[in-house]
Order: sequence, then structure tokens, then C-alpha cells
Amino acid sequence: MTAFRYPTILQKTIKELTSEESYREVCHTHYYEHPMPSSDKLAEAVNLFREIIFPGYFGDSPVRSESINYYVGVNTERLFEVLNTQILAGLCFACDANDEEALINNKKNAYDLAVKFIAQLPEIRRLLITDVDVAFVGDPAAKSKGEVIFCYPAIRAISNYRMAHALLSIGVPIIPRIISEMAHSETGIDIHPQAQIDESFTIDHGTGVVIGATSIIGKNVKLFQGVTLGAKSFPLDDDGNPIKGIARHPIVEDNVVIYAQATILGRITIGKGSVVGGNVWVTNTIKPDSKIVQFKPRDLVYSEGGGI
Repeated sequence: MTAFRYPTILQKTIKELTSEESYREVCHTHYYEHPMPSSDKLAEAVNLFREIIFPGYFGDSPVRSESINYYVGVNTERLFEVLNTQILAGLCFACDANDEEALINNKKNAYDLAVKFIAQLPEIRRLLITDVDVAFVGDPAAKSKGEVIFCYPAIRAISNYRMAHALLSIGVPIIPRIISEMAHSETGIDIHPQAQIDESFTIDHGTGVVIGATSIIGKNVKLFQGVTLGAKSFPLDDDGNPIKGIARHPIVEDNVVIYAQATILGRITIGKGSVVGGNVWVTNTIKPDSKIVQFKPRDLVYSEGGGI
């Protein structure tokens, strides 16, 4: 290709990319003064959240008893500022018109929602302390709770989940999903922010775990790597599209352990105190205190001709 052909090809490409038929399905209309969600700002919010929940473990400033009030205060104030703008961006993202009155209302709602989230921080810390405790007690390789907080991908993923779930529970759109997918990209652990997960939850190793949106997980539940809490099937509407919003993922009751690569599908219940072995496929409800494992393969008998 000669340099003289480039302008022609460039013009042709731009014309094709800017045709409405080409971009209609993938273009988001940005209205005047409506902010857009920012991955960079949300990454800052997540880092601030971790600094507040686990002071002294994340961030650049050392924490001492005489400075912790200032340290937490500054970070909480900054977290509020960032979330206020990002929640507004989430609310505006859902707008379908350039409505000045709606923008004013969204600004007020964003402020109120950011305040509601900040008020939840003490309870979120309490929950995450239980998650750290159970991860430390349950892993003989862990030398300290500090090691768990610093190093364990499960704590990073669960921290993002608890933050995202708190935002979703007060009505913040899209921002919770972005935060949960940030953890998914970082750790390989995919927890939908809508899932309901009680205290003392842990994931050992973690990579490949999937927890669907309508999953319900009780207290003191432990998952290993590769576990899927998924949907068995998707009922379709009259147009052949999946019906959204229905309960389609498992309920896991208290004190359950699910080992690596187990797949639990559908709106079934894993009864309290049960153990699900590795590589097991479960699509039926399990009674409390059950143990589900693979059957041992039958011995194979070979004939002289090499057949079975």
C-alpha cells in the first residue's frame, strides 16, 4: 500500500464506523453535564475503602494510635467525594434523555446514597473481620491474619464484593458491577454483587470461582477453587429471550464446605453442615449434614485382545 492510498482508506473507514447502523448497538449517548463512570476513580475508591477497613495494611501513610482518627477521617472524606461523583455517573448512565431536572435530582440522590454507604462502613468492617478470621483459622499455611489481609486473593475479592453489595443494596446502578468485575479481573474470582453472602465466608485459593447473582450463602461457608454456583437453565419469554430477575442460583446453608471444581446448578439447597466433594455435579437439593462425593470407578478387566 502506498502512502497516497491511506487518506482514501481512512475516510472510507471513518464513514463506515460513523454510520448509525454500525454503532447503534454499541454507542452510549453522553448528555451534556452528565458524567461517565470512571474505572480509574472507582479503583481509587476501592483502594480508599481497603485503607479504611484495614488501616495500616494499604496506602502510603503509617498508622499509629495517635494518628488513626486523622488517617481514617481523611480517607473517609475522600472516599465520600469520589463515590458521590461516581454514583452520580451511575445514575446518569441510566438516563435516556438530556433532562436538566433529572440531573438535579440525580445530584441530590447521589449525595444521599454516598452518605448511606459511608454509614455502612462499620458493619462492612465487622463482616470482613469474620471473613479474615475464618480464612486464617481454616488455612494451616497462614502464619498470621496480617498475611491473610495482605496476600489472599479471596480477601480482595470478598472486600470488593461487600463494598459492591452494600452499594447495590441502597439502589446504586452499574457502579457495583464495575467494582465486582475489577476484583474478577484481579483475582479470577467472580462474585456478582447481588448475591447474598453472610459472615465468616472464605474461598481457599480462589481462582475460577463463580457465584451467580441470586445465590444465597449462609454463615461459615468455605469454597475451594473452581467452584461454580450457577444457573441450570434460563426460562424464555414469548420472544425467546431469557427472563431476567428470577431466582436461579443455589442456596448454600450454614457450615457448608464445597471442594474444588464442584458445580452446583439451579435453585437448589445445599443443606447446613454438608460437604460437597471435588469435581461433583449437583442439580438436586441436598439434605443437611450430607456428604456428596464421586463414586469410585469400577475396576477395568482387559481381555488378551486388548478390549474391555
